[in-house]
Amino acid sequence: MTPRRQATDEEARALASSLRLRILRICLDAEHTNKEIAQILGRDPASTLHHTRTLVRTGFLQARPERRGARGAREIPYLATRKSWRLSTPAMDSSMLDTFLEELALVPAADVDAARLGLRLSAADMAEFRAQLRALLDDFADRPDDPAAPAWSVFLTVHPDPNRP
Repeated sequence: MTPRRQATDEEARALASSLRLRILRICLDAEHTNKEIAQILGRDPASTLHHTRTLVRTGFLQARPERRGARGAREIPYLATRKSWRLSTPAMDSSMLDTFLEELALVPAADVDAARLGLRLSAADMAEFRAQLRALLDDFADRPDDPAAPAWSVFLTVHPDPNRP
C-alpha cells in the first residue's frame, strides 16, 4: 500500500477546490498551458491563472520548459506531479465529490458504470476490505499510462451508512 502523509494546511486548501482538482486531471498525462486549461474548462484564462499558480506553488503542478505558441507568444505548459495521490486530506472535504459530480455531468449516462453496495462487516473485515481496495487502486495508479488508450476516471468512497443504524 502506498504510504500517505497528512496534507499541510496549504496543500489541503489547494485541493479544496473542484476547479483545481479538474485542472490536475486535465494535466495528468499531457502538458497544457493555462490558455488550453481555460479552453477545456470553458473559463477565461485570467480566472484559471490564479488556480494554476496555486497548484504550482504547492507542488501539484510542475511548470515545464517554456515554448512558443502559434503566434510566437511565450507559453508555459504544466503537468500534474501526481502528488495528490500520496496525500491524506480531510475526510469531510466535499471538493472531491463536487469535482466528481461536475465531471460526471459531462459524460453520457450510457458511458457510466456505477454500483452501490451496502455491507455489514466486522471491524477486521472492514479493515481488510479497505486495505484491498487501496491496494487495487495503488496497483493501477502505479502502472504507466498508455497514451493510446482512452482516459478513465474512478471515484470511490466508503462511508458508514446513515440509513441503517
